[in-house]
Amino acid sequence: MWGLPLFMDASILILVPALILAIYAQYKVRSTYTRFSRVPTERRITALDAGRRILTRAGIGDVSVEAVRGRLSDHYDPRRKILRLSDPDSMSVAAVGIAAHEAGHAIQHASGYRPLTLRTAIVPITSFGSQLSLPLFFAGLFFRFQPLITVGILAFSLAVLFTLVTLPVEFDASRRAVLALRESEIVNDEELGAVKEVLFAAALTYVAAAAMAALQLLMLLSISRRR
Repeated sequence: MWGLPLFMDASILILVPALILAIYAQYKVRSTYTRFSRVPTERRITALDAGRRILTRAGIGDVSVEAVRGRLSDHYDPRRKILRLSDPDSMSVAAVGIAAHEAGHAIQHASGYRPLTLRTAIVPITSFGSQLSLPLFFAGLFFRFQPLITVGILAFSLAVLFTLVTLPVEFDASRRAVLALRESEIVNDEELGAVKEVLFAAALTYVAAAAMAALQLLMLLSISRRR
């Protein structure tokens, strides 16, 4: 088994369910966003204005909102307190929903939401671990040195931890977004249903990432034990 290439190892089949989910999640988020990016909100409020209104209503005045390049590259930077939107001038249901979601992260930050605090704190560690984990693991296999394999697995476990912590953070941000949009009356009831579709599709990508990471860890453990 030591000489068998990884791509011929039966353990790789563990990844098939997560791979299928990942492909579906990418299709779902792109198709849903594209569909609702063509539907303007009745009140003609831009994503930028929606984000600012939600922040103001939450009593948050130290977070700036700015444009960022890239499609669906929207995110909230808790270190710099910046809400970045890929389509800030759009009045579409999709863009407004995404802006509200990112504003939800800002609200989490302001309220000291613990999963977000944990995720922010472990970013440097998980980034370092994810970069070194597989090189260490494969080096351990090549040199038949079990301690190096173990270190690689432990390092990869940090990446898995990050994806798992991300799930409650993203789900909670979507919950806050829907609540904020409803209370501020930025969208009507029908549009709110569309926003929920967009956010659910986006959430699938995080579920797929967590599933893929967890199954990759199982694959590494399986290979390690059999070799």
